[in-house]
Amino acid sequence: MLLFFVPLHRKERKNSIPTNLEPNLQRAKPQMNTKAKGYIAGILAAVFYGTNPLGALLLYDHGFTSGNVLFYRYGLATIFFAVWMLIRKEKFSISRGYAIKFSLLGAMFALSSILLFASFLFMNAGVASTILFSYPIMTALLMVIFYREHITTITVISLALAIGGIGLLYRGDGQETLSVTGVLLVLGSSLLFAIYIVYAKQFKIKMSPVKSTFWIIFFGWIVIVGYMFFTGDSVQLPRQPIEWGCIVLLALMPTLLSLYFLNVSIQSIGSTLSSILGALEPVTAVVISTFVFGEPFTVRLAIGIVLILSAVLLIIGGNEMLKKLLHKNV
Repeated sequence: MLLFFVPLHRKERKNSIPTNLEPNLQRAKPQMNTKAKGYIAGILAAVFYGTNPLGALLLYDHGFTSGNVLFYRYGLATIFFAVWMLIRKEKFSISRGYAIKFSLLGAMFALSSILLFASFLFMNAGVASTILFSYPIMTALLMVIFYREHITTITVISLALAIGGIGLLYRGDGQETLSVTGVLLVLGSSLLFAIYIVYAKQFKIKMSPVKSTFWIIFFGWIVIVGYMFFTGDSVQLPRQPIEWGCIVLLALMPTLLSLYFLNVSIQSIGSTLSSILGALEPVTAVVISTFVFGEPFTVRLAIGIVLILSAVLLIIGGNEMLKKLLHKNV
């Protein structure tokens, strides 16, 4: 940007700074802080979401259905958010417009979870989780097609690195057969999650992330209750302390904290970048399966993690590095 100003007197030139630079400097600092907050929140959201296996696998071993796991996960998370709001002394009331928006977001988020868990009945969970990561591609395509967002070269490279890394993290033996029904269910789950990420940004929600996420989770829980009623899945009562512990963990880490930080990230850096940072989710799952469940850590997994971390680092600092390189070559 060219700066035009009237030449100053010679005595004033030493200590004078063009006044029209000051607003730009003041605006740059908050923008940098917002981006940093968005990247950190996106990383935390992915890490917390990756803790799903810690609670879900044990509950499945104890005979809990997928509907019951989601019922307790969403229901207890709603209570946690309500307590958080009471501590912050926030009002629960929302307008009719926000109620419609939050009900749509909650329904998309809950249906995405339901379709993913349903796909486990038709295919290996590892394959399903790998296919699920098609949602960043869907998010980018939705932003380009409907909102004409410009996708940079850095974003495309990061997306390719993340997808390649996710593929390497899959632990299958190569002998699983893919079910058409299972693949369609996972792709439906990915599409719904991508739509959620897009519209969480486009709805321009003007309230605290705690309050908005409370209502999204609450409406999602209602959808899950309706799903259980429709499928005839009755509520199972936890009978052991370890079952309650797993339920609390699922409600707290991969639901309350993950969705809260995801919404913060979406509002700060946008839908596409937030979705790519989600590549850290399976990295967390691999770390947990290796150190908690004793599964082997191979060279292939190490390469996959390096690719994903490279994608994340490129997303965070790639554009600035590219600008510096171009500036040097000019």
